Amino acid sequence: MKLGFYPGCSLNGTAREYNESVKALAPVFGIELVDIDDWNCCGASAAHAVNRDLSLALPARTLALAEKQGFDEIVVPCAACFNRLAVAQYELNKDELLKKSVEKSIDMTFNNDIKILNVVQFIDKYIKNKITEKISHKFEHQVACYYGCLLVRPHKIIGFDRVEDPTSLDELMQFIGATTIDWGFKTECCGASLSIARTDLVAKLSCNIIKDAADRGAEAIIVACPMCHSNLDMRRPQIDEYVGKKISTPVIYITQAIGLAVGITPEKLGLQRHFVKVNTL
Repeated sequence: MKLGFYPGCSLNGTAREYNESVKALAPVFGIELVDIDDWNCCGASAAHAVNRDLSLALPARTLALAEKQGFDEIVVPCAACFNRLAVAQYELNKDELLKKSVEKSIDMTFNNDIKILNVVQFIDKYIKNKITEKISHKFEHQVACYYGCLLVRPHKIIGFDRVEDPTSLDELMQFIGATTIDWGFKTECCGASLSIARTDLVAKLSCNIIKDAADRGAEAIIVACPMCHSNLDMRRPQIDEYVGKKISTPVIYITQAIGLAVGITPEKLGLQRHFVKVNTL
């Protein structure tokens, strides 16, 4: 089975390990992920705050290219990219004049009916029902599933999971043998793209997330967003300084956790690339 794949900027750069883990996991379940030809940046996280037309044209071009390539569905692992593509599709489908304007700006016409799947939806649809027969090492750890701001928002567009108390990541982790904690920071903001401009704010916001997960006994924090991973993993020195102690709880992607459970090597999953070591897993 072939599905379209939109890596976005992060998965080709700072979140290389996310890309590696998704691409390593898919073949185990008979899925070939094919990159969209000539894809471009989706505009996250600033385009929609600067220019509305640009914020729609950037993801629209990628959707048009995917449609031209013959894909009915595309997998978009980055939560921010998924949000921008889904929002653009929604906005253009409800305003035909706006869609024609965007089509003119990108010099392409398209139906705009391609199915966009985030990584959890992709796993739910194509992998979950086959996991049991593939598991070789149950992921028997206590984890905190962190959804962040964008994976399930805005609900009227995404229509996926519950906004304030989502459970989809928890259910997947429980499916591979993990115990998930009940905690209050699963959808709190990590500071997002303020990582460089206001590292102090990111340290404060991310500290609340990391500390609460660690205090509740989490052996790992599970994420599905490269920006969240970057803030919770790369900014750990600033977080440790803010909290006044070293917290060694690692942050891993849902695809890495499932990959470990089905016997993919840590190296193929990119676990060696993390700033906070994941040796305990």
